Amino acid sequence: MDNLKTVIREPLFHVSKRDEMVGWKKALIYVIAVFAALLFGGIICSLASPKGNPITFFVSLFEGVFSSQRTIWEALRDMALLVSVSMALLPAFKMKFWNLGGNGQILMGGLAANVCLITLGGVIGDFWVVLLSVVASMIIGAIWAVIPAIFKALFNANESLFTLMMNYIAQCCVTLFIAIVVKGGSSVLTDDQLPQSGRLPIVGNQFLLTIIVGALIFGFMFIYTKYMKGGYELAVVGDSQNTAKYVGIKVKGVIIRTLIISGAICGLVGLLVTSGNYANVAVGVGSAKNMGFTAIMTTWLGNCNPLTILAACALVAFINKGMPQVRMDFKMTSDSFSNLVVGIIYFFIIACSFLIQYKISLSKKKKEER
Repeated sequence: MDNLKTVIREPLFHVSKRDEMVGWKKALIYVIAVFAALLFGGIICSLASPKGNPITFFVSLFEGVFSSQRTIWEALRDMALLVSVSMALLPAFKMKFWNLGGNGQILMGGLAANVCLITLGGVIGDFWVVLLSVVASMIIGAIWAVIPAIFKALFNANESLFTLMMNYIAQCCVTLFIAIVVKGGSSVLTDDQLPQSGRLPIVGNQFLLTIIVGALIFGFMFIYTKYMKGGYELAVVGDSQNTAKYVGIKVKGVIIRTLIISGAICGLVGLLVTSGNYANVAVGVGSAKNMGFTAIMTTWLGNCNPLTILAACALVAFINKGMPQVRMDFKMTSDSFSNLVVGIIYFFIIACSFLIQYKISLSKKKKEER
């Protein structure tokens, strides 16, 4: 028995935390990763279409965004909406409360706004309809977010699963509402079925109001998380709830307050995307446009920093707006390739973010012990 050897086999790779990297190096790595991802996407599209090449891919991508004033405004509007939802998730994520229910909160906010519009439009003054729509959308969005927060604060329920399930309940509520309001079995409530009175006002053009609201939300959340007491409490609770309790922070109150803010902003976004203040609005389960899930990615990629989140949202809006033009120029009959390219770009960025924070090294040879 004494001659037997115990062989210890170590993993082939070791993943370890890197030292903090300076900001300009991070930015440079991200720029290189984005360019490499776009180049790789262009190669894939070129292989799928004999009429295309990587250079054409880049040209089409930029034309999809900058071909006209309208496409530029649309890209800015989409970016503003995504920034707003990302800012809504930011305080919860800093607190390590994983709010995956942004879609549901957006849907419920849009539902509340449209109930006000349909029932009160033309009955009372437009100003009061708009005011009540804003208040109702923010309140119902906050309620939809605070329900999981209460269960988390009081019973330590799993917030990820709870908020995710609330999305499906919201979808059912919207579907039921449309089934009651719309006759003929349609699954959406279209723009021409909404009252013309009581809608959000058009400021400059049909996109500017959304952009202004998005900028205000970004400014508020930047100041709140960076310079206000509430933002400091978020960071402390996220680092350690025990430490937060020790220094006198009421953790349960912070959780509930934060989710009220998060849900209220998502509810306001629901009002913006379903208000009927620009053409081709359709109120349905697709109204949230999966922004709640996309914002999870942009918030994570931005490392819960408002400025880097803003850059991530700009990139996502640029890609989503430019890819339809690529699909049209490359004569793709299906959107499968364009979705594949978008997925590849996201993968490159996520992998880049991982490699910035961690390093992978080969493990040492196996060790033997007697």
